[in-house]
Amino acid sequence: MAADVTGFPGSAGVVEGVARVLARVEDGNSLVQGEILVTTVTNIGWTPLFTRAAAVVTDVGAPLSHAAIVARELGIPAVVGCGNATTRITTGDRIRVDGVRGTVRKVS
Repeated sequence: MAADVTGFPGSAGVVEGVARVLARVEDGNSLVQGEILVTTVTNIGWTPLFTRAAAVVTDVGAPLSHAAIVARELGIPAVVGCGNATTRITTGDRIRVDGVRGTVRKVS
């Protein structure tokens, strides 16, 4: 099955879980421990949310972006620079994030 979303491998690892799409860091309280954070881009203000996330997926970024670096430091998978993750993934979708291949797939 082809990936629903592709980007750059940001941090190695594979995780399957429930997506939480956030447009603003101010909505971060809705991120539940173990969910997968999906957002446009992150900066230092997003860092506290990473400790609750099982993985991170961003529309904007590269292997040296904030999301990738913090994910590597915390040992959680990340796929960055996807371009369209926030429009292709919906909160509640069960997804599989492969931080080695740079792919995100919806699973049933």
